[in-house]
Amino acid sequence: MKKVTAFAPATVANVFMGFDILGFAVEGIGDRVSISLSEEQTRITEIRGNDTIPKEIHQNTAGKAVISMIETLDLQQQVAIEIEKGIPLASGLGGSAASSVAAVVALDQLLTINLTERELLDYALVGEAVASGSKHGDNVAAALHGGLTAFMNHRGTAQIIPLPVPNDLEIIIIQPRLQINTKDARKVISERIGLKSVTRQQMALMEFITGCYENDLPRIANSLVDYIIEPQRKSLIPQFDLLRQTALDAGAMGYSISGAGPTMFAMVDSSSTADQVREDLNNLKAEVSYHYMVSQTKIRTKGAVVEEAS
Repeated sequence: MKKVTAFAPATVANVFMGFDILGFAVEGIGDRVSISLSEEQTRITEIRGNDTIPKEIHQNTAGKAVISMIETLDLQQQVAIEIEKGIPLASGLGGSAASSVAAVVALDQLLTINLTERELLDYALVGEAVASGSKHGDNVAAALHGGLTAFMNHRGTAQIIPLPVPNDLEIIIIQPRLQINTKDARKVISERIGLKSVTRQQMALMEFITGCYENDLPRIANSLVDYIIEPQRKSLIPQFDLLRQTALDAGAMGYSISGAGPTMFAMVDSSSTADQVREDLNNLKAEVSYHYMVSQTKIRTKGAVVEEAS
């Protein structure tokens, strides 16, 4: 093979009470990275879909992930990297993670390295750290594996824990025409958290995981509260409470911020209710001070995939 193109899906992370832990892949949007053999120094040759992303390889999530693989594995091949951005920059849909994941999957296939998912995860995390400042893996895990995942990094060992996706679950995505950088969003979070809030957050997380394994949507709905992060970050998104209450009144099980924002999402227990949530949110646009798009999707079961190899 001389060229491989891989696709990695957009993701929702920090799922309610699962800050830096829970994430899920979504259908219909993602990034593509093509990697081809080259006789010149490894470099990024083209970025399509966004002209503000750096082409300097160490400042780009896909480029940094590729360089990490080449240097760590002592690969003797130089490559050219092309990036096609389908995920808006600083949108809260895991764009940096998707590019990083697609890059390591493409390089692994091109050079027939045959890394395990666990090994690919480590290299993708190196790329993600360029954007977020450290190896936050909730987006990366979901983009790589697909479905609903928990990211664990206990005692220095990163791993992906797949969780069952409940039947009939629908996702509503609300994308404002705003930008919030992950590093900026982390600055508003206080490191001083009350014991009561931590305990309630842990209980909600356990109820959510139990509900997933039992396919119990009412139990999941009861768990969908973020006691720590959302109250601190929602001020970054004007009229967040109005949008959230509108979705809940229309029947959504829960409504929260996707990743660092500004994208928001709702979990809904049926397609008919999802239609109503989408309609009510669209009808609210005249009352909101910025433009936003509302779309309906599902959790994508597949993670990153190779689309072309030649």
